[in-house]
Amino acid sequence: MRMSDVAREAGVSPMTVSNVVNGRPGVKAETRQRVLEAVERLGYRPNATARLLRGGRSGAIGLLVPDVDTGYYAHLAARLGAVAEAHGYHVVTERTGGTREGELGALYPARVAAYDAIVMSPVVLDAGDLRAARIERPCVLLGERPLPGPFPHVMMDNIGGSMLATEHLLRAGARRIALVGGRRAVAFGDMASLRSVGYRRAHGDAGIEVDDDLIVEVGSYSMRDGYDAVLALHAEQVDFDAAFVLTDAAAMGVLRALADIGRRVPQDVQVVGFDNDAEADFTIPRLTTVEPGNDAMAREIVRLLLAQTGDGGRPPGPGDRVAEARLVVRESTLSARDVRSGR
Repeated sequence: MRMSDVAREAGVSPMTVSNVVNGRPGVKAETRQRVLEAVERLGYRPNATARLLRGGRSGAIGLLVPDVDTGYYAHLAARLGAVAEAHGYHVVTERTGGTREGELGALYPARVAAYDAIVMSPVVLDAGDLRAARIERPCVLLGERPLPGPFPHVMMDNIGGSMLATEHLLRAGARRIALVGGRRAVAFGDMASLRSVGYRRAHGDAGIEVDDDLIVEVGSYSMRDGYDAVLALHAEQVDFDAAFVLTDAAAMGVLRALADIGRRVPQDVQVVGFDNDAEADFTIPRLTTVEPGNDAMAREIVRLLLAQTGDGGRPPGPGDRVAEARLVVRESTLSARDVRSGR
């Protein structure tokens, strides 16, 4: 079976077929679908795939994530790389952009064939899309959304971690905790909603009603988003004595904004982040944050991949594996002694 056969079946040029199977942009959606249907009908597999299947392992694990610049994914890639290296693999990170085209492109056979295994954090694709992609490599999925299907799914405990952060602030005397990056209307399936559930649940357990004026929705969870959130609360004269910020990057912006408006941390406003980015230990003051279990997730991901290759024992079944979160207490929150002494 040759590429020209697929081109003839789909009524396009061989170059168009090449662009589609290699995930290149610039092909109309209708044409792309027609080519993919022809590939499926004819059972075509690109030559690169065949060569790699015949030639054995490449030693590479593909990490397919929405963004390679975000602190969380950068740190996960580093930790996953360290664990994989101990087993003779290296990690190659690909940016999907969190778009349907980007995620589907990353799963085209010619691209997947470059790896011995893939780890993917899908933002747009659903379980049906993943089944239709016919991934012929060991695969582990990441992310907050439940994705029933053949692949194991590793995720952090967003709700539990957020409860730890909020409970810590409540124990430290905070009663008006701003939720920076949260959701006022919670819809399960995304990080912000899950962490908002933990925030609300901790308040409910303490018998404290949540004031929705304290919840500030943001765009990308960047330092700028965190900075602007504090300025918005300040401009609207919303009183708050603590902030739970849904990412460490945004929390760093919160710290800067509080300094600029003359609020001391932690004496006036306590701050907790989430992710335990390396930079959290170098802010002024050092940032209290939630460690989502990245090391444990990296070990579990590699274990699951090895098990699927036959190198790690019994093949794993589908289903969720949830890493345990823990709180890393630093200088941006009050200690029990501070609370007892009235700060």
